[in-house]
This record gives sequence, C-alpha cells and structure tokens, in this order.
Amino acid sequence: MAPPPKSSTSKSSSSSSSEYKKIAAQFAAAKRAKEAEDASKTEEETKKEQEAINLRERQRDAVEKRRKASFESRWLWNLGFWVWMLIIHIVGIGYFTSGFLLTRLMLDEKSVCDAPPLLDTSSSEYEILPAWKGKGTVDGGCWHPRTFERAVVVVIDALRYDFTVPMDDNAPFHNAFPFLYETARRSPHHAFLRPFIADPPTATLQRLKGLTTGTLPTFVDIGSSFSGTAIEEDNLLMQLRGAGKRIVHLGDDTWDALFPGYFEGNLSHAYDSFNVWDLHTVDNGVMEHIFPLMEKKDDWDLLIAHCLGVDHAGHRYGPDHDEMTKKLAQMNTFISDLAAKMDDKTVLIVMGDHGMDGKGDHGGESDDEVEAALWMYSKKPMFGRTDPEYIIPPATAKIRPVNQIDFVPTLALMMGIPIPYNNLGRPIEEAFVGPTGSAWDNLAAAERTTAAGIKRYQASYFAARGIEEAATPGSHTQLWNKAEELVATAHAKKGQDQWASVYTAFADYQKETLARCKELWGSFDLKKMALGIAIMALGVVSLLTYVSKGVEDDSAIVENPELDLAEKKLEMQGVAPATETVPGRDLDKRLVGGAALGFLPVFIGGVIQSYVSGVGDWYRGSAFGALTSIAMVLVILCDSLDAILNLLPDTFWGWLAVVFTVSQSVGFASNSFTIWEDSILLFFVATFGFASALSALKLPNPAERYLSIYNSVIFVILGRVASFSKLCREEQMPYCTSTYYASATSSTSAPWQLVIPFLVFLILPSIVKAYLVPSRSYEGLAPNWIGYVFRTGLFMGATYWVLDAADNGNWFPGLPANTLKSFSVYLAQIVLGLALIAGTTAFVWAPPCVSIYTAARPNSSQAQVTVLGYGNAHGARYLLLPLNILAAIFLLSKPMGAGALGLMMWQILALVEILDYNSLTSSAIGPIMLAVLGNFYFFKTGHQAVLSTIQWDSAFIPLFSIRYPWSPLVVTFNTFAGQILAAATVPLLVLWKVGPPRKGLLTRLSRSFGVFVAYFAVEALATMAWAGHLRRHLMLFRVFNPRFMTAAVVLIVVDVFGMVIGLAGFRCNSLAVGEVFGWAE
Repeated sequence: MAPPPKSSTSKSSSSSSSEYKKIAAQFAAAKRAKEAEDASKTEEETKKEQEAINLRERQRDAVEKRRKASFESRWLWNLGFWVWMLIIHIVGIGYFTSGFLLTRLMLDEKSVCDAPPLLDTSSSEYEILPAWKGKGTVDGGCWHPRTFERAVVVVIDALRYDFTVPMDDNAPFHNAFPFLYETARRSPHHAFLRPFIADPPTATLQRLKGLTTGTLPTFVDIGSSFSGTAIEEDNLLMQLRGAGKRIVHLGDDTWDALFPGYFEGNLSHAYDSFNVWDLHTVDNGVMEHIFPLMEKKDDWDLLIAHCLGVDHAGHRYGPDHDEMTKKLAQMNTFISDLAAKMDDKTVLIVMGDHGMDGKGDHGGESDDEVEAALWMYSKKPMFGRTDPEYIIPPATAKIRPVNQIDFVPTLALMMGIPIPYNNLGRPIEEAFVGPTGSAWDNLAAAERTTAAGIKRYQASYFAARGIEEAATPGSHTQLWNKAEELVATAHAKKGQDQWASVYTAFADYQKETLARCKELWGSFDLKKMALGIAIMALGVVSLLTYVSKGVEDDSAIVENPELDLAEKKLEMQGVAPATETVPGRDLDKRLVGGAALGFLPVFIGGVIQSYVSGVGDWYRGSAFGALTSIAMVLVILCDSLDAILNLLPDTFWGWLAVVFTVSQSVGFASNSFTIWEDSILLFFVATFGFASALSALKLPNPAERYLSIYNSVIFVILGRVASFSKLCREEQMPYCTSTYYASATSSTSAPWQLVIPFLVFLILPSIVKAYLVPSRSYEGLAPNWIGYVFRTGLFMGATYWVLDAADNGNWFPGLPANTLKSFSVYLAQIVLGLALIAGTTAFVWAPPCVSIYTAARPNSSQAQVTVLGYGNAHGARYLLLPLNILAAIFLLSKPMGAGALGLMMWQILALVEILDYNSLTSSAIGPIMLAVLGNFYFFKTGHQAVLSTIQWDSAFIPLFSIRYPWSPLVVTFNTFAGQILAAATVPLLVLWKVGPPRKGLLTRLSRSFGVFVAYFAVEALATMAWAGHLRRHLMLFRVFNPRFMTAAVVLIVVDVFGMVIGLAGFRCNSLAVGEVFGWAE
C-alpha cells in the first residue's frame, strides 16, 4: 500500500516535508494496526470475510450495471423525443415556406426562329419594318435584323455603378475605372453606359439565371448558392447552341454548373469561384486566354469572360481598401486593351451581375447591392440616344436605370436569335435607335416583337395556372390592344414621331406585364402557410406541456442519502426498485411510441395517395402526420389537470422568463423593433442582472450575498462591453456606428483589434480557473487542459488573425506568394484538430475533475478519504466540452467576434453562479437567459438578420478551397457561434455544483433544454406568423422575411447542436462520473 501523496497546498518546502512525515507516520501506524488485526483472525474467518466482500462487490457491480443500462435506455428514449421535435420543426417550417417564399412555374416551351411571337399574338396585318435579307434565319435575323455576328460578354462580378462614374471624393473605389465612362462620353455612337439594376436576391448564381433567361429569380433560389443546378428553361445560351453557334467560357465555374456541356471544351477554362481569398487567379486566367481568342474569332460566336477579383476584394477587404483600387485599375486596363481588339462584327459588353454593400458583401436588396453597371461598345457606330441629354452617362444609378433582364432581348435581337420564351425584359433603346437617335421604327419594331413574346409567355403561364386574363381599363390586355391600334395609325400617317408613340405604348405594356408577374409570383398559398403555422404552434404547446411535466417530476424527487443507501442495499439483495423512484422514467418512451404511431401511418398513407392519384404534394402526408403525432403526444402529456396548470409560472423569475420571450416575439411585428433587436437583447441582459442583484440582497449568508451581487454586476458589465462590437445594418444608419471591422466600408480588422484575441488568451483561462477553485474543482484534468491546452488553442487562434492581417496588408513583401496563407490554414487546422478531435477524445475518456486524498484517522484503524471537487464533479468535468467548442468558434470568428465570445463564456459562468446562489437552477429563467445570450452574441459576432452579413470568407479559414460538407459547416459555426455555444452549455445549468449522488439529472436536463428550445421555437413561430400577416408590407423582403429565415435556421441549429453536443456530452459526462462514484438511480 503506497503512502498518501504530498499536499499540494504547502506554503514552503520545510512545512511540506513536516506535514508529509506526520501523515506518513499516521498511515504507517494504521497499516500496522490493520496487519495486527488480520493476524489475529483465523483462516476460516478470513475466508468468510473475503467471500462476503466478494459477494457485496458482485452485487454492487450488478446494481451499477442495471442502473447504467437504465440510464442508457432512458437517454436514448429522451434523444428520440428530441429527434421527433426536430422533425416537427422541420415539417412546420418547410410547409410554411412552401406557401410563403416566392415561387414561379417553369414552362418547358422554347422559342423557335421561324415562329415569331407576332404570329400568335397580333391581329394586325401591319409590319413595322420592311422585309430584310435573311429574315427568319439566324444569319439574317430570326425576328429582327441582326446587328452583330459575335459578342464578347465580360462579367465583372460585383461591379457597382458608382465604381464606373467620376466622383468628387478620394474613396479607393472611386475614379479607378474611368474607361467605361470616358468612352461613352467621348464616343456616344460607339458606346453607352447605364445603371444595371439587379433583382434580389443579389447572389451570382441567381443573377446569371436572370441574365440568361430574362425571368425573375425567387427567394427560394438563394439556397442553391453553394451548388447550382443546370438551367433547363429557355435561355440565351440554349438558343445560341440550338442555332449552331459556338460558345466559349472563361472564369467563374458557376457557368459550368448552370450550363453543363454548352461550352467549347478545348477553348474554355473555368476556375473555382468561392475562394474569396484569391483575388487574382481567376482574373489572370481570363486575361491569359482571352487575348489569344481575339485572334481566333472564327472559332467562337459568343465569348463569356467572368472576372471575380473585384467581388473577392470586396469580400476580403471591403471596397474602402487599396486592393480594391488596384483591382479596379486592373479591370480598367483590361477592358481598354480588349476594346482595342474588337472588329466591326463584334460587340463588347461589360456588366456587373450585382453590386456590393459598404462592407463588400451582397445577397440582399439594398441600393448598393442591386446597382450594377452595364457598358456596350462597338467599333462601328451603332448606338444612339433618344435625347441629346442622354449622351453623358447618368451621374448616379437612380437616373435612367435598366433592368438586368433587359439584357436578354437586347442581345438576342442584336445577334439574330429568338428571344427566350420566358423573357420579361425589354430592348435597351440605345442599341436600336440608331447613331442619329431617330430610328424610332427600328426601336418600335424591337419593342413590339419583345412585347409579343411576353404576351405569348403570359398566355401560356396563365393557362398553366388556370388564371383568367383581365381586359379591364389599364390592364395589360387593354394596353396591348391600344399599342396595336397605334401600329395601324403609324402606318397610315407615316412618320418617326408616330413610331415613337408605338414604342412608348409597347413599353408601357411591358412594364404593366412585369408588374403583374411580380404580383403573381408574390401570391401566397395561405392554406400551406396556415398549416405550417398550426404545426409550429401545436409543437410549441406540446413542448411547453412537456416542460411543465418536468416541473411536476422535479418536485417528486427526494434527495435523502439515507433513503438512497437503503434503496441500494435492497437492490443488492435482489429487490427490484419501484418505478416511481425516478418520476417520469418511462415518459419519453411513451411519447416516442405515441408520436411514431401518430406520424408514420399518416405520412406513408399520404405518400401512397399522392403516388397513386398523381395529385397533390408527396410531402402533404408529413404535415398531417405531424398534426396527428402532436395530438398523440399531447394526449399522453395531459393525463392530469396539473400538467396544464403548470404551464403558468408561479414565481417572479418564471414570469420574467415569459415576459422576455413573449415581448420579443410580439415585437417582431414592428420593423423598427426587428431592426434594433440587438439593443433590445442588451436591455434584457441588463434587466436580468439588475433583478438578480436585488434578489441577492435577501440571501442570509453574507459571503453568498456578496458573490451573487458581484456576479450580477459582472453579468451586466460584460453585456455592456460586448455591445461595443457592432455591425450596423443599412436601416440603422446614421444612428449606428460599425466597430466590428476597421471601418463601415471594410471587411478586415483594424490593427488594434488584433490585440483582443490575445487578451482573451491571457485572461479567460484564469477566469475559468477562478470559477472552479472555490468548489475545489480545479483538479484532475482541469489544470492541464484549461491551463495549457485550452490556452494554447486560444493563442494559436489569436495568432491566426495576425497572420491573416499580415497577408492582407502585405506586411512582408519579400515572402513568396501564399506563404502566409498556407501557414495560417495549417495553423487553423491544428487548432480545430486540437479543439474538436483531441478535445472530444479527452472529454469522452477523461475521469471526473477531482483529486482523492487518503489519510489515517486519528485513533482509528480506518483511513480517511477526501475527494476534492466532489461537490462539483458533474459541472467541472462537463465545462471542458463548452471550452473545446469555444476554442473552435473562437478561431472561426473575426477578432472582435472572438473577443465577444470570450465575454459570452464569462457571462455564462456568472449566470450559473447567479442561478446557484439564488436557488434558481430549476427555474425557466436560466435557459431563457442562455438563449437570450445566444441571440445577443449572434449580433456581437458581426451578423445581422440579413443575407449580406453572412461571412462567406470564413469557409476558407481552415481550407484552401470549397470542400463539402466542411465549408458549409464552417460557415454555420461562424454564423451561429453564439447559439451553438449556448446550446452546448445548457447541461451546465443543471450540472453546475452538482455532486455524484444527485437524482433526476436527465429529467432536469431535458426540461432545461425544453425551455431553451421553446424560446427559439416561439421566436420562429412569431416571425413566421408576422411575416405571413405582413406579407404585403413594404419591408417584407427587407426585414420580416430575412428575420423569419434567420429564426427558422437558428431553431434547426439549436435543435441539432443541442442533441449532438448537449445531450451527447451529458451522456459522456454521466458515464464518466458514474464509473467512478456509482449511479444514483
């Protein structure tokens, strides 16, 4: 038997040695006494005693095995319940979304060269233009005289209009690209420049669909940004290929995803489009291959070059950066050189697919995001103006803009091919009015042909949808008839002024039809929306009832060590424990069984009915299955009146939790409340801290009173400090100042911000230690993991951002290209490996964070065992898991976000202390405040409830290129870092300062997790309901719809990560503690 270890608390070597000798002497005396006692026993007595000991050990092992198996079984059934709840949320959100987000029926019809739309739509016998050579053929012009044989289309991604016109300021993104403006001003017959307005969502993939089909994308399309699907409806490239034209593509590989097999393989070169760190590879590749192709014009008819450098410079640095100036200057030189290579038969078109906001991002519908530029150039004089004042390009994008869908009929008519069937755009007047600006007959003919195509498409669409065409005054039908009458009048009077009236009439028809289509695609399926809301609402009711059932079970749990010991002795003697020992033991099992019984038959029946009848959505059965399963669950839960009455809180803290949840959800009906949500959450944080400080004044113990007040004050101060990390949305200006990046027009960090992660590295591990030491829980693995491994991970994460800044700022120009980027990526991979792989492994296999000391009892033959950290054995060990998660998301957030997450971890520790001192560990206020913190730090890590704040560049922190599923997962961790950390720490509310003998921990955890999820479920339900109610509101797609989408995704995220991290972590933690100290139930 080894002597006891030396005490680690000795203040000097001499006192330590003296104390050790004293303990050793006591231990030796106890050992001698034990040996003397054993020697006095007979062999038979010793044998019987040993057999009794062995029997008790076997009985104890059998009891522990049964209790462990019981825990595993109950945990699995509990997991099953939460999987069911996740399914309910997915079905509810999915069904509402299918009726809410804009959708459009795709028609399969294709335009044909020898079947112009005027044959089907016009009753007039008059043609505006006389027959031309080759009419009805691609070489002469299918529906309109061909202007050009070839076209070069250069897409400069994110080319905002103000980048191309002179501005009286020194902004880096202004006056660096003057060629387009100067050419249009000096040579108006050869070039023109106009604002090019994109339809939201302003993501590249959706814009390319609009630029090639002439149709409006819908919000549903935004989900395909990472991986586009091929365009199957009629489009420009399909028409060109059908006409035997050869298409070459250079640059962004999104084109390959949309148009597989369209491009000449031996001449085309595609490049990865998502590596926003790389500003030059795509552009350099385009410029390398495009100029040799200018010498081989007989090898192609349409040449598409898509440059990404401007877009990537915006994402990486923001527009207000020298790299943007360099990139725009490079594009200026490139387009100037390319224009010099044009011949009389080729038109050069330069455009932006969208713009960028003040930080360089896009995806939404702000002015800066939708205002792109369009420039056309011809070596021969082909372009004109309908008014001499239009020679000078518009000074701003608000003046004479054109829709991006107008590009489709313009290019189709200029190249002599049919306009795609689904087009809704109109010809751009400069391309058809002639150099003198007087060819109104040509412009009117182009407008009439395009309008006829739109009328044909609308008739097909209405027929497919079963919609009656109206012929009321002011309707599109009445406008068409009026325009056709003007054609006859113009023929009779003969004059260009008459054709100008015809052009205007058909343009009015196109405008009215476009507005009608937008209204039509903005129509909502109210039945699906109502069904989705009903599923979500009943899901919330069942969740709250489940939580209230947990309150009832909590009150029935009796913590009595003597009863527990007696119960264990009875179990060892073979007496089976009563089921009532653990209240609600079989509740989850009964709920999962009832939910499956209610869901599966209806779902399968719905699928079969849809398949057999061929009518209805196949997933309709999931909606009705969800309703029947919820009904079954509610029947099981509401077995007594108490389960319903428990829904109402009976304490101040319970009502405060309700007020926080309900007031925020009601507030989403206001666009101003939604816009300033981050400030509302800060108010909630301060309110809770103030209330907990007042509550602490009633604590009888002075030490506890002081510590509770201290943590309450810290909780408020940390929230206020975190509030200085801001990323303002456009609607908050000018009352908000962004501090998350170096400036409001940057997407990089200022040098002083790089210090913040190092402060977290220095301070946070010591803060964590300070919360563990009072309960003597800084033992076992904790000192090494927190003091060294966790701290090292934070240091490497902070170092990563220094390397990133050095790479962005070119601090070391002598280094080979990509050296710092390569080193930083490998460093990030090491951090994630340390935090997630090594950290998870250590957490799964580590023993409790306790130290065991053994000493001889004075005047006794028995040893005295002291377990340091016993009172917090569950909480201290579980804390290691959220710290590992924090180390990972710390790396994946920018420096300001990393600092905010450090503050969040500190606030969570203060919160669990407040709950412990005020005996609120069973109150709903704990999970609600954790959820509030999760949402609060969503905003503090550089995000808003708008698409443009998604930090896509985070996908390249640990990766060189897009890799599935890792890239989307990294972006998820970056975007929802606050909610993920909150979900990971839910078990800490239950386990903090809890020792091994505690019963009912799984029930308490499930209840806390239920309250936590209920907060987000109510939020998702409220945003869903308000978005549906305000579906005609002016700010629907600017405020209410993005907030609903955010709430829906957040709910799914907390569901998934709560199970994967929280519930799974609780299981591992309970197994580790149970293996050492035994099972309490």
